[in-house]
Amino acid sequence: MEHFNWLQLLSFVKHEQLHVWTGIAAAVFLILFSFVGRWALGSGEKALEPSGKFSIKGIMEAFIEFIVGLNDLVIGEEGRNFVPMFAALFFFILINNLVGIIPGMTPPTDNLNTTVGLGLLSFLLYNFYGIKEHGWSYLKHFMGPVLWLAPLMFAIEIVSHCIRPLTLGLRLYGNILADHTVVSVFVDMFSPVWLIPVPVIFYGLSIFISVVQAFVFTMLSMIYISMATAHDH
Repeated sequence: MEHFNWLQLLSFVKHEQLHVWTGIAAAVFLILFSFVGRWALGSGEKALEPSGKFSIKGIMEAFIEFIVGLNDLVIGEEGRNFVPMFAALFFFILINNLVGIIPGMTPPTDNLNTTVGLGLLSFLLYNFYGIKEHGWSYLKHFMGPVLWLAPLMFAIEIVSHCIRPLTLGLRLYGNILADHTVVSVFVDMFSPVWLIPVPVIFYGLSIFISVVQAFVFTMLSMIYISMATAHDH
């Protein structure tokens, strides 16, 4: 199903590149928002003072507190150096998901190039940190607990790890594509003005799915890094 996208009005944007330009637009928004968030948080003693009212600073504090709590639950307090990375990953995926609820826009995450790319990023990160933490003895994680089964376990683990980027990407892609399609269908079905409240319900569902999928992707990435850097193997 083809969907109209406002970026199609730009002469230099080709149809097959829509997801790329939409992703660029989302990235620009994230960069601008980061400057706004940095300004809202302040510096020095002001940055340490909790917000006493609903504001951009309060929203940012709640978001960071959520990521820190999730990180402590999965990896532990010793893994708090990963918090900025997970916060950026969660927020990037969330914004790219939410782009789809803007009329005339398509989310970059309903394209496999974007979602599998994010899956590959997660794959590279947890293996990088695993090797950084354990050195080349990290490969022992693929051998299993029994020496005589090591060749078989190594082959199984290699296949299992190699399909992780694909499963991460397909999960995110499938859910966002299905959600965007459902919302589009219901908006078309209930286009008369007096029926507008009906698709609004599905917009609410779309926001919920966008948040859940960003959460699931970030949580799985945390679990993979936790397993790669753990010392109890």
